[in-house]
Amino acid sequence: MSLFGNDKLKGKRVAIIATDGFEQLELTEPQKFLKNEGAEVHVVSLKSGSIKGWDMTDWGDKVDVDKTIDEVQVADYDALVLPGGQINPDKLRLEPSVIDFVREFAHTGKPLAAICHGPWLLIEADVVRGKHITSWPSLKTDLRNAGAEWQDSEVVVDGNIITSRKPDDLKAFNQKIEELLTTPR
Repeated sequence: MSLFGNDKLKGKRVAIIATDGFEQLELTEPQKFLKNEGAEVHVVSLKSGSIKGWDMTDWGDKVDVDKTIDEVQVADYDALVLPGGQINPDKLRLEPSVIDFVREFAHTGKPLAAICHGPWLLIEADVVRGKHITSWPSLKTDLRNAGAEWQDSEVVVDGNIITSRKPDDLKAFNQKIEELLTTPR
């Protein structure tokens, strides 16, 4: 338990899949929130070492990678978070191992949260058809073409999939992740 957190998510394990170019706050804020609530959080990437964020208009800070995608299994985690930024999900959606992980995770029924451009990975994994989804506005047509019902809302939950539009929505996004992690399924 942290000084300012609690143990509400103690025993829960969360993967955050990202690579260079992730939107800084969309990785670091959920990571901090989930850790403060007692969850074990792993940043999973294509390479070991560290990855560099994008902070609104320029390169941001580096974040340490805990595991590479080839070192993890869906069964290891209780939730999956997909941060946005334009660069990060565009790179990741070209990686079959990442798309397979996202697709398999979506089918488990465990919470899968994507923000901003993160839903590009959900499109590539073919898991948005018939789902209510939100995202950064420029993904609206992509999501509709993939069969999703796009909504302009702070946070949208459809089954196990949680989506939000932008960094301003992070508070609601984080709360929904916690809610789904603590609700028996």
